Amino acid sequence: MSLARPVSGGPHAGAAPSSWVVRFAPLIPPGAPVLDLACGAGRHTRLLAEAGHRVTAVDRDLSGLGVLARDPRVEAIEADLESAAPFPLAGRTFGGVVVTNYLHRPLLPAIVAAVAPGGVLIYETFAEGNEEVGGRVRNPAFLLRHGELLEAVRGKLRVAAYEDLVTEEPAPAAVQRICARHE
Repeated sequence: MSLARPVSGGPHAGAAPSSWVVRFAPLIPPGAPVLDLACGAGRHTRLLAEAGHRVTAVDRDLSGLGVLARDPRVEAIEADLESAAPFPLAGRTFGGVVVTNYLHRPLLPAIVAAVAPGGVLIYETFAEGNEEVGGRVRNPAFLLRHGELLEAVRGKLRVAAYEDLVTEEPAPAAVQRICARHE
């Protein structure tokens, strides 16, 4: 199942980076390559490139990146992550993997495997309960089940922080988020 991100011009176009990503981005090894998966309008691509990382930004539609797609620090890859095609980054690893507001369960193992030794996974998306708080994503198939991110990293990454809660900013939403390191 999948959860589509806002398309270009959607609610995150021009939006500030997620506070969760901002909080944990300093744990990414300095200068390490970073994957911004389902990058949308590039709010995290920009943040990470400005922090000195080479960023691989992947999405099905890169038009939201604008001039950022031509930044020499950014490798922009247009790919439908939910198609039957193989994962476009299979075999590549990154010092940081950032995923926000996106869920396609079949990719969870590939996302975890993309974290290089010493690298960090920073993941945040909608969770069960979002339908009860009035969140725009209501279909249970598109919401993380309780503890699902913990299960995805169990035995592979060490959890630095994890939350499963209702946030109020930028709007009420049930979210699950994790920061985990590949030691």
